[in-house]
Amino acid sequence: MAKNEGQIVIKKYANRRLYNTGTSTYVTLEDLAEMVKKGEDFTVQDAKSGDDITHSVLTQIIFEQESKTGNTLLPISFLRQLITYYGDQMQMVVPSFLEHSMKAFTEQQSQMREQVTRAFGETPMSKNLQLPMQMVEEQVRRNTEMFQQAMQMFSPFMTPPAKETTRKAEAKDIDELKQQLRALQNKLDSL
Repeated sequence: MAKNEGQIVIKKYANRRLYNTGTSTYVTLEDLAEMVKKGEDFTVQDAKSGDDITHSVLTQIIFEQESKTGNTLLPISFLRQLITYYGDQMQMVVPSFLEHSMKAFTEQQSQMREQVTRAFGETPMSKNLQLPMQMVEEQVRRNTEMFQQAMQMFSPFMTPPAKETTRKAEAKDIDELKQQLRALQNKLDSL
């Protein structure tokens, strides 16, 4: 495969077609999503200018995934909170925090999968929401605490948000996660 310093190069043409230079084939956004899931490293370049447009293409893949499945990974409260950081002095902290959080989540993913498999295998489906919810709630709490600590490091003179406001935001996030788990439970029950 033709690669650019170890990475596959995808060229995006004006007609919006994507061309994988490694396999000499045209690909779709779904193909690129599969490449990401397989851990294949690639960059996307504008065919005319040569500009790296990987970020915008990956964002487009997320948008497509969010809109086509109905099972969103990004709760509305998270999206709203993320939007508030654009143009804010804390904007530079958010990417590294999110990257760190996703890395920690990925590292814990296999452990979480084992626990969920154990829980779903031992008791009826309707009783199994407790353990996954506890794990998700704990992860949300840890991530929120890390984010607040990071914010205080970069803004030592800012007063931390009131615990009541933080609790309400966490409760809202947890409620959204519970709704998503209930929807998943209903789908599994219908199968």
